[in-house]
Amino acid sequence: MPTDLMPLLYAIVLGYLCGSVPFGLLLTRAAGLGDIRDIGSGNIGATNVLRTGNRWVAAATLVLDAAKAALPILVARYYWGENAAMIAAIGALLGHCFPVWLNFKGGKGVSVMIGSLLALSWPVGLIFCAVWLVIAFAQKMSSLAALTAAATAPIFAFVVVNEWLAGAIAIMAIVLFFQHRENIARLMAGTEPRIGSEKKAS
Repeated sequence: MPTDLMPLLYAIVLGYLCGSVPFGLLLTRAAGLGDIRDIGSGNIGATNVLRTGNRWVAAATLVLDAAKAALPILVARYYWGENAAMIAAIGALLGHCFPVWLNFKGGKGVSVMIGSLLALSWPVGLIFCAVWLVIAFAQKMSSLAALTAAATAPIFAFVVVNEWLAGAIAIMAIVLFFQHRENIARLMAGTEPRIGSEKKAS
């Protein structure tokens, strides 16, 4: 393998390994809330952790999932440059969504994408969060907010930074859309639940 590709390989492996740490699963077990995979949608992300009724564990999951994306990005940027940082971001998202330790069944990637964007370009990350909040408050749908923020993020990245970051974020947005395919089907059918409408899982 050409030596100039090795840093990118290191970056994606580092990103994947960090991203694949299932904080949602670990925290819910530690808090005595059971196996998060048996609750709600069954995924390990912060949104599903919130369905346990424990907001503090859900908030901790959100922060740690964002951090596990930001860390490999910052390390990759320091050692191997900006291109490696973007590759690490993609690796972290893939690790979170498809962790080898959990038979490739992970979370939907919103928290990881937030952490990635804040680490890659904090203005783009803040815009992502702002779009999410606006749509979430206006439409009361977490999935629609995430999909809208992800769809517009590459555009903002292109305007604020450059086409390379826009391309990397576009790849991440495609992964996020794939992970939300069931939500998209429910949105099209008009059956997607609104924020606050779901009852605590038993």
